[in-house]
Amino acid sequence: MYELGLTGFEIGAIWAVFGVAILGLAYAVLLRKQTLAYDMGTPKMVQVWSAIRDGANAYLARQLRSIIPIVAVLTVAMYFSVTIAPPSLEALERFAEYSEPQVRNIIGIGRAVGFIMGAGFSLLVGQIGMRMAVHANVRVAAESRNSFGGALKIAYRAGTITGMLTDGLGLLGGTLIFIYFGLAAPDALLGFGFGGTLLALFMRVGGGIFTKAADVGADLVGKVEAGIPEDDPRNPAVVADLVGDNVGDCAGMAADIFESYEVTIVSGLILGVALYNITGHIEWIIYPLIVRGIGVLSSIIGTYVVKAGREGSSHKAMSAIFSGFLSSAAISVVLFFAAAFVYLNVLSGDSLPGGWWRTPLAVAIGVLLAILIDRMTEYFTGTDKQPVQDIKKGADTGPATLILQGLAVGYESSVWAAVVIAGTIFSSIVIFGGVGQNPIENITYILYGVAMTGIGMLTLTGNNVAMDSFGPIADNANGIGEMSWSGKTDKQTKKAQQIMADLDAVGNTTKAITKGVAIGSAVIAAVALFGSFIVDVTRAQVAIGVPLEQQMQTVGIRIDVPQVFVGMLIGGALPWLFSSFAIQAVSRAAALIVQEARRQFRLGVLKGKVKPDYAKAVSISTTAAQKELVPLALLGVITPILLGLLLGVNALGGFLAGIILSGQLLAVFMNNAGGAWDNAKKLIEDEPKNPKKDTGKGSERHKAAVVGDTVGDPMKDTAGPALNPMIKVVNLVSVIIAPVVVQLNQPLGITEFGVAGLLVAVLAWAIFTSKRSAPALKK
Repeated sequence: MYELGLTGFEIGAIWAVFGVAILGLAYAVLLRKQTLAYDMGTPKMVQVWSAIRDGANAYLARQLRSIIPIVAVLTVAMYFSVTIAPPSLEALERFAEYSEPQVRNIIGIGRAVGFIMGAGFSLLVGQIGMRMAVHANVRVAAESRNSFGGALKIAYRAGTITGMLTDGLGLLGGTLIFIYFGLAAPDALLGFGFGGTLLALFMRVGGGIFTKAADVGADLVGKVEAGIPEDDPRNPAVVADLVGDNVGDCAGMAADIFESYEVTIVSGLILGVALYNITGHIEWIIYPLIVRGIGVLSSIIGTYVVKAGREGSSHKAMSAIFSGFLSSAAISVVLFFAAAFVYLNVLSGDSLPGGWWRTPLAVAIGVLLAILIDRMTEYFTGTDKQPVQDIKKGADTGPATLILQGLAVGYESSVWAAVVIAGTIFSSIVIFGGVGQNPIENITYILYGVAMTGIGMLTLTGNNVAMDSFGPIADNANGIGEMSWSGKTDKQTKKAQQIMADLDAVGNTTKAITKGVAIGSAVIAAVALFGSFIVDVTRAQVAIGVPLEQQMQTVGIRIDVPQVFVGMLIGGALPWLFSSFAIQAVSRAAALIVQEARRQFRLGVLKGKVKPDYAKAVSISTTAAQKELVPLALLGVITPILLGLLLGVNALGGFLAGIILSGQLLAVFMNNAGGAWDNAKKLIEDEPKNPKKDTGKGSERHKAAVVGDTVGDPMKDTAGPALNPMIKVVNLVSVIIAPVVVQLNQPLGITEFGVAGLLVAVLAWAIFTSKRSAPALKK
């Protein structure tokens, strides 16, 4: 970074950001020590916990074996993605003492190492976060027998460990790459972002299939057919369901947010370098790193103040968690403007084009966007809000009307989410519009503003991940309590069960909120990456001598060109195909779980004649998840490469526009509809059981709600969340492959057609594998 001519303040700021990353990791270590100090409860609770821990560890070990070969292949591909295309001007300047072929090798190695680092960090966040969630759930269940506030504190701080790992490792990796590569950092950061995103896709898809196959199977055969409570120890699928909460919601979501955290900084630095080339101001690049450091500090403070009294309710728990989020938001916004005033105004002599205030304002709007999505998602999925109450009322007339009401809620919520995101992007137009000296510069400024909005939105990643991990920790704690305290009716047990039920309901809402934030950040990051795509394509066109009037930044991407429109149609269709395959995978695996549970019931499990074999259901879910994992991931990796080779770089741009719009609408719909159905079911379960009034667990209304919840499970926990990393995988692959496509140009030669034919064959195999029915279980 020293070749940039940085001031002493800038060098100190970068090292301070590096120090903050280490501080975030140290805070995670401190919280881990505090969490493990709590009591694990009775021997029965430890026995249930051990089964969950063993199942989760076995799943992650098998998943790791499945994805390592693909990571190895793509590491080589990352190296060659640089060596085929011409190096950027920034790379040539950074390594001016080397020849052009040597620079290609240096950047190629940097991108490959960055890919391994991103994949490794994403894996660490997911695996360590999941293991901490498993350690915490039994302690939350034990503490619930003492106080509401204590149980809330353990669950939230254990989730914060994952959040601070996400913050710390993300900031650490990005800062290290910038320190070494300087202005050429975006070339290596593309590999870092892609590694994190790809691992997130693997963990999201695999974990989502596992958790919902087990959940749907357990609910259908347990609640609907056998009429036994949720998490009843006689249900052979109950442990698989609890394991799934960890591998899906903890490991998957942590990796998902981590890659969003990285992708926003990648796009921000690419566009910051573009503005540096226009204005000569390094502040466009340094300030985003400062913002990230401020976010980590704010999250440390905000997460530590979350607490409740000994007695409480779901409302008090939600208020405590949201107060912590608002505390972090307020601290961060104040520090954003303070840092901007000092760095962008005082120290730079107020020489930044457009004034110092524009960039921190864009970041602050990103924080506001996160809060708006938080509130909007809670409105559509919260148990005390009208949409969920309307769905609950739909149960009075059966599962059909309940499902219809949930669909309507999901559709409406998707529209309002799109309006909010559109308003955010428009705010960047208002803030940065007219700053550039020509239309091309204006677009670059506006896209930089969008990237800064995404960085602001994920500033409070520590809080967001803590809220998400809180959900499965509370859910698991509730399950451990249900299995350990079965048959007990003493006052302390009833109180503990109510505390667990309240925290579980809050966890459903916090999971829905963080999924909403993840979806919103995915769209903002994808729009910023779309700008990076245009910048990188233009650079590649300049390198091969394309005239100015024909470059992408000049002519744009015209949808009236047939190839572009075809690309847009395919991009719009891909999220629907991906979601279809994901839901079918859950359906097939859930059917196997149902068959296995029925088989064990026939052996006398319900009557206590034999003990349930929990390991069998865990094995079924694990096998199903690994079978579907690779084909679904290949859809996101191969499709943009194939489209770019066959239809050209402009069609690839249309493809990105299609997938961003379609994916956002579909993901929000599935997330909120599923979350609303789930909480409507919980409202009915909390009713006093009265057969005459058809209320409470076991009633016809409850069975209708279980059907709705079962339909929504793969939508909100498998297909919907997996669309986030899938959209960003497609965008990153497109940004990486775009210079190569420009270099190859049209028409294609025999080699290019051969590569395209091979990709078509692999894609066909992926589709065939996903469509193939699962074998029936042996009797």
